[in-house]
Amino acid sequence: MPKNDTGLNVKQYSNQFGRDLIGYAGQPPEVSWPQKARIAIQFVINYEEGGENCIVNGDSHSEAFLSEIIGAQKYENQRHISMESIYEFGSRVGFWRLHQLFVSRNIPVTVYAIATALQRNPAVVEAMLEANWELASHGLKWIDYKDFSYEQEAEHIDKAVKIHQQITGSKPRGFYQGRTGEHTLRIIADRGDFDYHADSYSDDLPYWDNRFTAEGHAQLMVPYTLDVNDMRFASPQGFNSGEQFYQYLKDSFDCLYVEGEQSPKMLSIGLHCRLSGRPGRFMALQRFIDYAQSHSQVWFARRIEIAEHWQKNHPYQSNV
Repeated sequence: MPKNDTGLNVKQYSNQFGRDLIGYAGQPPEVSWPQKARIAIQFVINYEEGGENCIVNGDSHSEAFLSEIIGAQKYENQRHISMESIYEFGSRVGFWRLHQLFVSRNIPVTVYAIATALQRNPAVVEAMLEANWELASHGLKWIDYKDFSYEQEAEHIDKAVKIHQQITGSKPRGFYQGRTGEHTLRIIADRGDFDYHADSYSDDLPYWDNRFTAEGHAQLMVPYTLDVNDMRFASPQGFNSGEQFYQYLKDSFDCLYVEGEQSPKMLSIGLHCRLSGRPGRFMALQRFIDYAQSHSQVWFARRIEIAEHWQKNHPYQSNV
C-alpha cells in the first residue's frame, strides 16, 4: 500500500477521518468462488410487510416509503388505508409469487427479515425455513433510525434478535438495518455476534471494517446495493417498466461476468414482495433469472455462504 507524506499508508490515513475512501485501491484480492464462478449472485428478499410505520403498530404516523405512492406523505396519528393495503399485497400475494419462482428454480435466497413482520405471518416463516432460505435480521421494525440514540437503537436490535430466534429457532447470522442511524455500524461491531453486516454500498466484494472494533479485530461487511434493486420502481427517476429493470439487471451481470474472467465479483440483487411481486415486474425478474442461468460460471449463493467463504479464504489481517 503506498504512503503519503505523513508516513502512514494511505489506508490508515483515510481511516483517520472515520471513512475508508480507498478500499482495495484498484487491486482487489484474488477471489476464487466455488465452482470456478466468475460471479456470485445473491438474491435478497426484503420482508418488511407488517413491520412498517402504522398507528395500529404503535407508531405515530403512517408509512411513506417504498410503495406505489411515490412522494407519499406521513399521516400523523391517522391510518393510511391505501398504503397499508399496498404493503399487504406483499405478504398476501407478492411473497408467494417470488417464493414459487425461487423454489422452482432451486435458487438460494437470503431474506432480510423485519422481526415484527415475521411475528405477523407464521405461514411465510414456515415457507422460508422449508425452502432453506437464510433469514438475516433486518431489525425490529421497518422504520427510520436516524434520530435514535445509541441506547435506543441497540435496544431495538437486541429485541429483534430475540424475537427472530424465538420465531425461527436460531439467531440471525447477518444483519441489515436499511434505514440506518449514525450509530448502527458501531452497535453491530460492539455486539460482535454477527458473521456479517450488510449496511454498506461501498464495494462489490466483501471487506473487513476495523473502524469500530478493538485492535486486531474487524467486522466483515458484505455490501448490499440500492441500484440493482427493485426499490427503483418506488423512487423518482427510477425504473418505470419491467424492461428497464431487466436491462439494468442484465447490464450489471454482463459487466461483472466479463470482469470476472480475471477478477470475480459479487452481484447483490434486492427485491421487495410488494414491488417485484407485482406481475409486470415479476416477469422481468423471471427473464433475468433465465438469462443468468444460461451462463455456466455463476455461483448462486445465500449471503451467509459468501460470508463463510470470505472468512475462510480472506481472513482479517490486522497489519494490512
